[in-house]
Amino acid sequence: MTRLDIKNGRIDLSHGAGGRAMQQLVEQLFVAAFDNPLLRQANDQAAFDVPAGGRMVMSTDSYVISPLFFPGGDIGSLAVHGTVNDVAMAGATPLYLSAGFIIEEGFPLTDLKRIVDSMAAASREAGVPVITGDTKVVERGKGDGVFINTAGIGIVPEGVSVSGDRARPGDVVLISGTLGDHGVAVMSQRESLGFETEILSDSAALHGLVAGLVAAVPGVRVLRDPTRGGLAATLNEITHQSRVGIMLREAAIPVREAVRGACELLGLDPLYVANEGKMIAIVPPEDAAAALAALRAHPLGADSAIIGTVTADDHAFVQMETSFGGTRVVDWLAGDQLPRIC
Repeated sequence: MTRLDIKNGRIDLSHGAGGRAMQQLVEQLFVAAFDNPLLRQANDQAAFDVPAGGRMVMSTDSYVISPLFFPGGDIGSLAVHGTVNDVAMAGATPLYLSAGFIIEEGFPLTDLKRIVDSMAAASREAGVPVITGDTKVVERGKGDGVFINTAGIGIVPEGVSVSGDRARPGDVVLISGTLGDHGVAVMSQRESLGFETEILSDSAALHGLVAGLVAAVPGVRVLRDPTRGGLAATLNEITHQSRVGIMLREAAIPVREAVRGACELLGLDPLYVANEGKMIAIVPPEDAAAALAALRAHPLGADSAIIGTVTADDHAFVQMETSFGGTRVVDWLAGDQLPRIC
């Protein structure tokens, strides 16, 4: 079989037509990058054993970020991290991923290989292999380069029950690090903005951080990664699921000075900016100190902080004590501050 011309080649419609060109693309690019025994079986599905006990978790997500490459990551690593994290937010150990690529005709093979290699590296680092996938090619002008869909499965240990409807009045709200890094990194690249300090995406797989927290606090009530819509949207989702309120303390919420300055320049509120390597944890008050210590013991949780408490509130409002001594409602966004951010 002839070799792909990665350096000079581009995707054409034959790469999605099911013939020799598609087989060449799949074997020489995707299988070469993601290689593992289950994927090597080359079926249209993957059959696998799972550990005994516990409950299975499944999540799916699609990635349409623009630009495809940004400071601190790209669409490939983001697709792995985002789906691993969605599974982990159930308190689960992620096991396997699938990957579906929708590629636009004319897309450079060099860029596709860079994305696939990044995705494969993120998968290996997380210890969560891609075991099945799909490739489609669409006409020029109808795909914006490449879109990626992923699905992930995992298993929740016995005795762990984490869900957005389990927050209770008196519980403590924690965040695992600084807010807004990902959204501002993507926006600075998109708008060709330069800052004195480079702002990098926080994109990372959080299942190790989750495992440490669950080991220390098996009774953790809620875990959620504040991606699109940021902290504000995610907390509003939780209050509506649990029919409670949340009171935040603005002074306790960690935001890097460079990100805060960029948000002021761009007219953004860090509370609404997407994150891809942070998580919210809601725990019973008696477990707050242990939870904070467990988060800070992990490299991805070094900047963790307690940022608020759950309150009894039939209106399910998220509110915040401001640095000026007042209180404001942290409502849902009416639209999207930063479209195409993940």
